[in-house]
Amino acid sequence: MYDERLVAPMRAELSSVGVEETRTAAEVDAVLGTKKGTVLVVVNSVCGCAAGNARPAVRMAAAHAVQPDRKITVFAGNDKDATMRAREYFTGYRPSSPAIALLRDGNVVKMWERHQIEGREAHDIAREMVEAFDKYCVAVAQ
Repeated sequence: MYDERLVAPMRAELSSVGVEETRTAAEVDAVLGTKKGTVLVVVNSVCGCAAGNARPAVRMAAAHAVQPDRKITVFAGNDKDATMRAREYFTGYRPSSPAIALLRDGNVVKMWERHQIEGREAHDIAREMVEAFDKYCVAVAQ
């Protein structure tokens, strides 16, 4: 477990753009267990690719007009039960930190695993996120 003083700014980086922290398995289930609408799930981490790629991409995508119904985050290494529970909803995907998943009605429709985040530019990941929002979130809202 990381010192919360170290992790707090990393949490705030996402919560400042409307990503809701889910720190327990019950909180994750309260959002993902309904299996309705669209939910962006960010598996946050202290690693460099989370700092340089994943969190900045999420912040950029949060400025887009079309958004998922909910956006939540778990913090790998600190919110262990919440992280394990969130990963249970990512059927067919191996555990990855960081990771970003877009679920629609309980099914993963787009997933960015660590190997798709690491070594890439944040704006490229954000562009893909926006494309996924336009494709999957608009249809739910209509």
